[in-house]
Amino acid sequence: MSQEYHVTSLVVHAAPNALVQVNASISALAGCEIHAITPEGKLVVTLEGGSQRAILDNVEAINALAGVLSASLIYHQVEPLEQQLLEQESEETL
Repeated sequence: MSQEYHVTSLVVHAAPNALVQVNASISALAGCEIHAITPEGKLVVTLEGGSQRAILDNVEAINALAGVLSASLIYHQVEPLEQQLLEQESEETL
């Protein structure tokens, strides 16, 4: 079985009155990062993980959060882990 590196982006729509709690809950999930938040309750989120299952588990966890109205998958990329490690090493030497 080959090792993989998964990156996924989502737009999460949350009820504005639940935005603080949704932000905190998503930020607490392993491999999740929030890049933007609007006062209307939209969040731009990336998920990173070593398997499709790890990504899907986080998407399901986000969808199950109180105050989340929807989570829309925008992008998903899969690369061999070796390629990701090479790219990280290259960025570190710059």
